[in-house]
Amino acid sequence: MGYLVLFLAGALLCNAIPHLAAGLRGEPFPTPFSRPRGIGPSSPLMNFYWGTANLLIGISALLSYPLKDYGVWPVIAGWLVVGSYCAWHFGKVRR
Repeated sequence: MGYLVLFLAGALLCNAIPHLAAGLRGEPFPTPFSRPRGIGPSSPLMNFYWGTANLLIGISALLSYPLKDYGVWPVIAGWLVVGSYCAWHFGKVRR
C-alpha cells in the first residue's frame, strides 16, 4: 500500500505544477472539470484550486508514508509517469 500511495504522491506533486503555474499567471489551462474534460480551458482560479489540492494531497501522502521505509523510487516513478503523460497529452491538445 505504501508504494502505491508514494507513487500517487509523486503523480500529484508533478500535476500540481502546471495548474498552479497557469492559475498564478492568470491563464486558462485544462483541468478534469473543463469541457471537453481535460481538453477545454478552465479558469485560472479553478487551476489554482486544483493545483493546490494536488499539492496538499501529495504532501500529505508523503508525510503519511516515510521515505526511509519505502525509498524515493515510487515518488520518482509517479512523477515521471504523470509528467510524461501530461507532456504528450497537452502537446497534442495545444497543436
